[in-house]
Amino acid sequence: MLGGGGREHALAWKLAQSPRLGKLHAVPGNPGIAEHALCHAIDLTDHDAVIALCDEERIDLVVIGPEAPLVDGLADTLRGSGISVFGPSQAAAQLEGSKGFTKDLCARAGIPTAAYLRTASRDEALSALGRFGLPVVIKADGLAAGKGVVIAETTDDARAAIADMFGGQFGGQFGGAGAEVVIEEFMTGEEASFFALTDGATIVPFGSAQDHKRVGDGDSGPNTGGMGAYSPARVLTPDLESEVLTRIIAPTVQAMADAGMAYSGVLYAGLMLTAEGPRLIEYNCRFGDPECQVLMLRLESDLIEVLSAVADSWLAAIAPPVFSPQPALTVVMAANGYPGTPQKGGMIAGLADAERDGAKVFHAGTLRDDQGVLRASGGRVLAVSVCAPSVRAARDAAYRAVDAIDFPQGFCRRDIGWREIAREAE
Repeated sequence: MLGGGGREHALAWKLAQSPRLGKLHAVPGNPGIAEHALCHAIDLTDHDAVIALCDEERIDLVVIGPEAPLVDGLADTLRGSGISVFGPSQAAAQLEGSKGFTKDLCARAGIPTAAYLRTASRDEALSALGRFGLPVVIKADGLAAGKGVVIAETTDDARAAIADMFGGQFGGQFGGAGAEVVIEEFMTGEEASFFALTDGATIVPFGSAQDHKRVGDGDSGPNTGGMGAYSPARVLTPDLESEVLTRIIAPTVQAMADAGMAYSGVLYAGLMLTAEGPRLIEYNCRFGDPECQVLMLRLESDLIEVLSAVADSWLAAIAPPVFSPQPALTVVMAANGYPGTPQKGGMIAGLADAERDGAKVFHAGTLRDDQGVLRASGGRVLAVSVCAPSVRAARDAAYRAVDAIDFPQGFCRRDIGWREIAREAE
């Protein structure tokens, strides 16, 4: 398991339940992952060191959790050394690594999405604003940790976002976020996330979710990497899921294959459910965070079998993944200051109390200091997750667990799941 966030903890937790598992290793891991795996302090940009560890430990399958190593080509390096990998190639990971690449692919393949302009020119971006109206969506083209999207309500806001992006405000180590921008029409509707597994030929649905991107209650404040989620997204009905598979996922997989960039891994489609039908917002080439946490809580199938089938191109030979009919919900506890400059180092206690009544606390940004004290080390710190008979019941149990955690330098949204809870009451 490669990665050290909440998504990777959820994956490690589920992998550890497989009867097929011999020994689980994690790079670099985190204190939560360390409960299930032997963690190694290796830099994921050091491909040779990762390969050396795989050779030394005779690793049968590598699961790449985060997007940055995929965009950096780590899956290609590992496959080139004869190692089985779950995760797309560097070329295929452009679906997340470049928003412009994905928009151009959608245009060629007739995949429904928002009208857009892709440009490397600040002047062209500014002059094009008038044709999109307000609000308008401004996106940094490359990876930006879930924060490179601005929904501008005014022309001044749009101009400021363009200036920030071309000024490197959203620049990243991989992908060069901000080297180009994508300007999109603002789509109206409800957002949902749909997940599919593919080995490049077979496509299998892998659940749905809805997350909460804004930092504050009532969907207020700036976008984040996600402040909570629940699964399934019942607003994504079976008919709509079928339409997504037929009009969005399948044409994407085919277009990638036709371009010589066969896609293998999980394809995470962010969708807008408009009056005209589902439209693609963007793709991620890995499981979402915190969507992965709720998917893993609901998954009843053997995760190793599923991921191995994708990695080794025998997905058609296994039974479709099975999920609990019960919903799951997760609440993210973040460090004060997030999504700006988070306050790191805050002491965390009470996790055992939080998990006493069935909640699972996934570590997203934690470390243990020299005295073994658990402390915050990132923006999103914990993901408190529950599976229950209803979203309301999961929400209530999750917040009871949140309130049992002693993390005075952290905060969370208190309204996760509000849309689905309102639907449950209808």
